[in-house]
Amino acid sequence: MSSRYLALHLPDFSTDRIRRAEPGLPGTHPLATWHVVGSRRLLAAADPFARAAGLRPGQALADAQAILPDLALRPADPAGDAQALHALALWARRYTPLTATDPPDGLLLDITGCAHLWQDETALLADAMARLHRTGIIAQGAVAGEAATTAALARARGDNPIAMSGIEATLAGPLPLGPALRLAAPLLEDLGRLGLRQVRDLLALPRAPLARRFGPDLLHRLDAVIGRRPMPIQPVVPPADLTISRDLLEPIITRAGIDAVLDVLLDALRDRLLETGLGARQVTLLAWRVDGAAQEVTVATGRPTRAPAHLRLLFRDRLEMLEPGLGFERMAIEARATEAMAFGQQASLSIGNRRDEAAPVLAQLLDRLRQRVRVRRVAPLASHWPEHMVAPLGPHDVVPPMPPGWVPRDAPVLLLRRPLRIEVIAPLPDDPPVLLRWRGAAHRLRHSNGLRRIEPEWWRGGVLPQARDYHQVELLSGARLWVYRAGAPGAAAWFLHGYPP
Repeated sequence: MSSRYLALHLPDFSTDRIRRAEPGLPGTHPLATWHVVGSRRLLAAADPFARAAGLRPGQALADAQAILPDLALRPADPAGDAQALHALALWARRYTPLTATDPPDGLLLDITGCAHLWQDETALLADAMARLHRTGIIAQGAVAGEAATTAALARARGDNPIAMSGIEATLAGPLPLGPALRLAAPLLEDLGRLGLRQVRDLLALPRAPLARRFGPDLLHRLDAVIGRRPMPIQPVVPPADLTISRDLLEPIITRAGIDAVLDVLLDALRDRLLETGLGARQVTLLAWRVDGAAQEVTVATGRPTRAPAHLRLLFRDRLEMLEPGLGFERMAIEARATEAMAFGQQASLSIGNRRDEAAPVLAQLLDRLRQRVRVRRVAPLASHWPEHMVAPLGPHDVVPPMPPGWVPRDAPVLLLRRPLRIEVIAPLPDDPPVLLRWRGAAHRLRHSNGLRRIEPEWWRGGVLPQARDYHQVELLSGARLWVYRAGAPGAAAWFLHGYPP
């Protein structure tokens, strides 16, 4: 049986992926991505609506914005595109077990012996393209007997051809060199100046002069597209099956029975993770009752782990959420989030960059606390605006280095999530208050440490808040407060923002 390949070309994959991720973006609004090349900002991709307005990849970003002021722009994300293309290749395994990515915007499927499952190759290609279109991904396709020829037909022709095997040179002859051979722009320009614009133009020339002038890579690509040189594909490897299930002889109702099954499932999951070289970050226990209802309980860890004892502790309190009713007849455990993990390593038993003896105990404690409450650390940010000086950080993440001059000496040790409006009496607008109403009572001040004005960070853009005049005051009762005044002198408002040390 001769080989048969199906190629899918996704010409607008970058912008289609953005539209899928942002459903609120109008479907007909022009969209483009940009990247930095040297010191220039250029368009990386443009959707059909942007191309209809005259925009092209490689165009200067400033020129594109001048042509189309309302153009929606997003930074290019080649890594995200590659990851999404890999996921799409896994999805395409519905048609054949041998699917591969054809970067940056294509898929190659070896459908040898598979077409009859969809009646014929025409129906298979139509089904694949229809499913992609329904998800918002524009696609062109082709079917032929060689991988390189099929990919070239999908890129260069928009009629979705299905070609016989053995006539690759005839099929590739009229194709333009750019999409057929994927040549770099400078090389394509050199060939164009010589009048070489189609594949058959190269086939009519002696091979030796072509190799000497343009290099052997040109001949390798040419041989592949006309079927003289096979182009091997590297099929994507599906993720390991990390689901362990058990059908129970009798329905279980008691907590002791559930714990016993969980122990068996966790031990089996550990063995499966060891085989695949992975560690679990998120583990879900699924239970099916005799009445058909399904329940699940999920736990997460800060670092990948395979330790059944640690996972058992995380499940201990959350198993109370299960409602056995008449009993569970089937249970399963699934590692839904994993990371690579060396043999014997217990990365879950570390926190940040700590490697001392207390780190394992602290890491386990944080994992147990995260099952009940939200646990996070605080990372310092280079900012002088109080609300922007810190950011939440995962409990196991490494705290970034402290920015120079990060915390002023009069900064509070406790900052309120939202400033609290208070009533204040001050002799003059720039003077500290002499009397304030707080917690339902009027308080006189013992002294104030003076005024510190903070201007908003204009470089963040958007609507800027008003400048603030901060005072650190001490009440007669001994309480110390961090208060500020914002607004014009005639309509200023006072707020309590924190408690200094």
